[in-house]
Amino acid sequence: MSFIVLHLAVSALYGGLALHFWRTRWRSDHQGGTAAWERAALLAPLALHGWLLYAELLAPDTLRFGFGHALSIMLWLGVLIFWVESLFYSLEGMQPLILPLAALAAPLPAVFPGLASGHAASLEFKLHLVLGMFAYSVFTIAMLHALLMAIAERTLHRSHRDGALARGTMGVLPAGPLSGLPPLLTLERLLFRLIGLAFALLTLTLLTGAVFSETLFGRALRFDHKTLFAFLSWLTFAVLLVGRHAYGWRGRTALRFTLSGFVMLLLAYVGSRFVLEVVLSRV
Repeated sequence: MSFIVLHLAVSALYGGLALHFWRTRWRSDHQGGTAAWERAALLAPLALHGWLLYAELLAPDTLRFGFGHALSIMLWLGVLIFWVESLFYSLEGMQPLILPLAALAAPLPAVFPGLASGHAASLEFKLHLVLGMFAYSVFTIAMLHALLMAIAERTLHRSHRDGALARGTMGVLPAGPLSGLPPLLTLERLLFRLIGLAFALLTLTLLTGAVFSETLFGRALRFDHKTLFAFLSWLTFAVLLVGRHAYGWRGRTALRFTLSGFVMLLLAYVGSRFVLEVVLSRV
């Protein structure tokens, strides 16, 4: 019962901060970066959320892991990556996108505790799990980057259409909500750096998954729902990176590929675990 209360407390803290950032970043002409007290306040739910995940996953002798834990870890790592990233780049406006997702994901392990896994002691499984969660998390940040870029680009085009910007300010947002963001070209470079990193992590995840599968089942790959969507996601991001390098793909094309690849990645593990645990009630 105490863990449930703590999960709800983490969710409430994320939700309260999401409301604050929405009011101050998207509903007002906020100037400047993240205040010191806002950065410190974000560490409170991050620390409590991280401790809960450790207490439920690593401390017990038996590993219980399911789609609720996967989403919770994914969003915890996502917020952590954003927090570190915001130390180097002004990403004002990202908070109202990621914090509500973290608020929804934080209590999921308490509601859906998952099923015990017999592979907790396997080195391959642990490596595969860590790489997979990092890949999911970086892709989550990349997806939110792409959405933020789409919103910023629409705002910029509207300002040019209405004559609010001079010719020499292409790529720089006008005064108002989201004006604290870097120019679109800077956001675009950040997006593809994130996608490149996440793609490398996903590649390593698939490789370690093949090793793990061979250890358990005597064959490198099992052609199932999870494998199919994982490789489709990998292929989607591979095409995007090649298209970016060879043809300079950007803007809406990058957004479509990023969203499509992310949805397929969610279906690969989180979707399959949801069906197994909730619909079929088995591992």
